[in-house]
Amino acid sequence: MEETVAMLIWIGISLVALMIFLWFFPVTLWFQALISGVKISLVQLVLMRWRKVPPGTIVMAMITGTKAGLKLEANELEAHYLAKGNVPNVVNALISADKANIDLNFNMAAAIDLAGRDVFQAVQMSVNPKVINTPPVTAVAKDGIQLIAKARVTVRANIKQLVGGAGEETVLARVGEGIVSSIGSAESHKSVLENPDSISKLVLSKGLDAGTAFEILSIDIADIDIGKNIGAVLQIDQANADKNIAQARAEERRAMAVALEQEMKAKAQEARAKVIEAETEIPLAMAEAFRNGNLGVMDYYKMKNIQADTQMREEIVKQ
Repeated sequence: MEETVAMLIWIGISLVALMIFLWFFPVTLWFQALISGVKISLVQLVLMRWRKVPPGTIVMAMITGTKAGLKLEANELEAHYLAKGNVPNVVNALISADKANIDLNFNMAAAIDLAGRDVFQAVQMSVNPKVINTPPVTAVAKDGIQLIAKARVTVRANIKQLVGGAGEETVLARVGEGIVSSIGSAESHKSVLENPDSISKLVLSKGLDAGTAFEILSIDIADIDIGKNIGAVLQIDQANADKNIAQARAEERRAMAVALEQEMKAKAQEARAKVIEAETEIPLAMAEAFRNGNLGVMDYYKMKNIQADTQMREEIVKQ
C-alpha cells in the first residue's frame, strides 16, 4: 500500500514538473512552428516567457503570415506586442493588403495600429469603399428659399494618410460646408432642384479629402427638401423693426408735444397770476390819481362803462 501511494505521489510530481517544463519550454509550440516552416528557436520562445510575451500569439502570427507568403520577423512582432499593439490584427491586415496588391509594409501597419486605428478594417475599406450618410445640411439660395439636403459620400481608406490624417467627422464637415456654399451661390432654389448633380460636381472639385485618412470617390445628393422662405421672414422682421422704430419716434414726438403744452400752460398761469397781481394795484393807482388830480370823475365813470361793456361781451361769448 505504501509503495502504491509513493508511486502515485511520484507520478503526480512528475506530471506537475512536466507541465512546468512544457510551460517554460514550449516544445509543442516550437515543433508546430518547425513543421510550418517558421524558423524560431526554443530558447527564443523561453525568453518570450521571461519578457511576458505570449509565445503562442507570436508563433501563430508567424505561421499565418508564412503560409500567406509573408516574411515576418519574430523580434518585430514581439516589439509590437510589447508596445501594446494588436499583433494578429496587423498580420491579417498585411495578408489582406498583399492579396489586394496594396503597398503596405510591417512598419506602416504597426504605426497605423499604434495610432489607434483598426488597420485591418482600413485595408478592407481600401478594397471595399464605404458609404457615409451626411446629416441634413441646411442652406439658403439667393432667392431666399431654404433648402435641406442630404448626401451620400463614398470613400475609401487612404493607407498613406491613416497616420495623422483627419477622420470621418472632418470629411462630413467639409462636405456640408461645400453643399452650403454651392446652394448659397445658386441664383434660385429651382435651379438646384432641377440639377442636384451640380452640387455634387462643385463639391467634389474642391478636393475635400486633402489631409484626411480617406479618398472621396463620389458625392451623391440623396434628397433635397424645401424649407422656410427665409427672404420673406427677413422682410417681415425688417418691416416689424421699422414699424417699432416709427412708433417709438411718434411716441417721442407726442411726449415732446405734451411737455411743450405743459410748459405753455405753466407760462400762461404765470402770466395770469401777474395780470391778477397787476389788477389788484389798479384801485390803489386810481386813488393816487384822484388825490393828485390826474383823474377826474368823468374819466372814472367812462372806465367803469368800458369794464361793464367788456364783461357783458364775455358773458355773451360764454353762452
